[in-house]
Amino acid sequence: MTQGTVRGGVDNLDLRHAFGRFATGVTVVTTRTADGVPHGATVNAFTAVSLDPPLAQVTLTRTSRAARYLEGAPFAINILSLEQMDVALHFGGKVLDDEPEWALAGNVPVLLKNAATLECRPWNIYDGGDHIIVVGEVIAMDITDRQPLLFFDGKFREMGRLVGGAPWGHPADAPESGWFAGSSTFKRMHSPQPGFLAPGRPDACRCSSIHCRMAATDKSL
Repeated sequence: MTQGTVRGGVDNLDLRHAFGRFATGVTVVTTRTADGVPHGATVNAFTAVSLDPPLAQVTLTRTSRAARYLEGAPFAINILSLEQMDVALHFGGKVLDDEPEWALAGNVPVLLKNAATLECRPWNIYDGGDHIIVVGEVIAMDITDRQPLLFFDGKFREMGRLVGGAPWGHPADAPESGWFAGSSTFKRMHSPQPGFLAPGRPDACRCSSIHCRMAATDKSL
């Protein structure tokens, strides 16, 4: 990164491309409107937050309907499987002729054939610039053996070969391994350039998420 890039501001398209180099899974966040209508939006900005209490977060464009519907409402994070690319497209704005399979018997609408499903009650909502950060407390979950659908550089992907195996002997998310919590140390690299930490609020969304790439549209189930 050059000093000119840091001091001269960040180009929206370049930033979107940089964000897109981070491979993610794909989720559909589902909830109900105040009058009980089920609703969903495709989101790949999903993050595990905490094991105790069990918290997860999704990030949504402020202008989306889903952002309004999730305020104070329970919701589900449907982690999509490889066979659900059409579901991701449907709830990303490219509505298909055949409706996705889903169930309404529970507290929140849930899609079928997910790789995993997290049912959440509202925990808090935080400011995220042109997005909002929605944190939910996980109260129920379902885990399957289905392969997850992936998203990288603006395209859907599937799992590739294993590279090198696990870098430690603990289970992948064991607290003692430090994997979930992150590194226990933080090394300073260099002094920040003037203006680097506060480039100013963006005028438009700069992210590379599916939620924004597909015109930030979300659809009823």
